[in-house]
Amino acid sequence: MQEQALIPNLFRTEYRKIVSVLCSLFGIDHIEIAEDIVSDTFLTATETWSINGIPENPTAWLYTVAKNKTKNHLKRNSLFQQKISNEIKYSSRNYEEFEIDLSDKNIIDSQLAMMFTICNPSISKDSQISLALNLLCGFGIQEIADAFLVTKEAVYKRLNRAKEKLKTEGIKIEQPSVSQILSGSETAFTTLYLLFSEGYYSTSQHTVLRKDLCLEAIRLTLLLLENKLTNVPATHALLSLMYFHSSRFNARINDKGENILYEEQDDSLWDVELIKKGIKHLNQSATGDALTKFHLEAAIAYWHTKKKDNDEKWENILQLYNRLLQIEYSPMAALNRTFSFAKVRGKSAAIIEAEKLKLINNPFYYSLLGYLYTDIDRSKAIQHFEFAIKMSSSQAIINTFKRYIDTLETK
Repeated sequence: MQEQALIPNLFRTEYRKIVSVLCSLFGIDHIEIAEDIVSDTFLTATETWSINGIPENPTAWLYTVAKNKTKNHLKRNSLFQQKISNEIKYSSRNYEEFEIDLSDKNIIDSQLAMMFTICNPSISKDSQISLALNLLCGFGIQEIADAFLVTKEAVYKRLNRAKEKLKTEGIKIEQPSVSQILSGSETAFTTLYLLFSEGYYSTSQHTVLRKDLCLEAIRLTLLLLENKLTNVPATHALLSLMYFHSSRFNARINDKGENILYEEQDDSLWDVELIKKGIKHLNQSATGDALTKFHLEAAIAYWHTKKKDNDEKWENILQLYNRLLQIEYSPMAALNRTFSFAKVRGKSAAIIEAEKLKLINNPFYYSLLGYLYTDIDRSKAIQHFEFAIKMSSSQAIINTFKRYIDTLETK
């Protein structure tokens, strides 16, 4: 791999690891210092490798340079020395002897500690996801801005406000206790769920699917399974849900980047291995008495991987949606339930159900009505798809709706 391609790849995989370890070492008040040291490490790599070539072990080279830059910062910055925690300040009389633990175990422990710090309920959901993307996934400011359809300046402000809030609240970056995990797991699960959803139902103007966000959410969920305290049924349910959805990645988008409805997907493109992984974790989630929304959504996603379209499949999906809405109502779940309702009770009955929702500010509400009115009232179907187009910001989604209109107009 050439140096031009290697650096960005290593930045995505190693930046987050080193930052997590240094943040755990320095504390919440010095996140920016940790980020600066790691960014400077990669800048040095870019300059040095372009002259001397790529070292035999690039990752080890980065770790060594990061350690040395950290020691140099500790030695020359007296203000930092005065503020740094006692554990660091007095762990060694000689900063040359001070050792930074970048072992696999400490990296995993540090990332877990960072995850529970970031998922603190004192900061907003958008801020949690933005911090997770930035600190735990190695996403740049522009990438986060693209994901949320906001400006870089808005992302800077969001990240800075979140960091300041964590500092003001005196939140410590440390291995979560049993009580912290019990109280904070739901927030952590929700953050990872939202991160995955942001990728799977992308609001980006250029794409309806951001695989990179989905893969990062899966990676972080797998990280939770590395720790016995967070290796719980709900974690397996969440991971199962992600695997089932991911199995249909290749069938969801056509070569023009347009969304393909479930009914129109080529099921030969579904990833059988990911479906098997989803089933495995769904079975593991069945231990214990807790029933979360992730269990129900994973079960719904499982039935969507059943290629045979029959009454049993859609009746099961409908009942699961009914239970899900009892546990936690959401507009998207209600819309999706209506689709399964149409499969069981017919489109005419589903139109009545859909219009009860009155989600007049949601483009997918109108696209659902467009689908339901197809074969019942062509002009109303077209009208609803036109409403959906007016309310959509994603060009890829707009193109999808236009395709449906073209099909209706040529019938």
